[in-house]
Amino acid sequence: MTTISEFMQHSHRQCDELYAAAEEAVANQDWDTATVGWRAFTSEFNTHITEREEGLLFPALEAANGPPGPIAVMRGEHEQMRALVAQMNEALAARDQPRFLGLGETLMMLTQQHNMKEENILYPIMDQCIANEADNLQRS
Repeated sequence: MTTISEFMQHSHRQCDELYAAAEEAVANQDWDTATVGWRAFTSEFNTHITEREEGLLFPALEAANGPPGPIAVMRGEHEQMRALVAQMNEALAARDQPRFLGLGETLMMLTQQHNMKEENILYPIMDQCIANEADNLQRS
């Protein structure tokens, strides 16, 4: 059985790879490829934070009386990331390469810091408190 940590870290890597492909296409001004790649990234990104974390894991951890502080911080950071993704959607639609890439740098810095907190603090707590939810992740 895969742990929550293993599954979610793999999901982080998938998001990173999809983002890198979209970013490269924007850098090359290959707008069609960028659009397809960006859609793939945003789909995986939304599945990761909205369905898996906010829809499944966070409520399960809260129900198990897990620590509320880290969950609140993660939700706040999710909102910041969603706002950046929305701005990047606009930049991509306008084919504004400098804006997209600039916002992307901010998104990647925030995401890297966010992922480290999840991978080093929150997911290990989940592995201890709600390990049974790992099976539900694989169905999501």
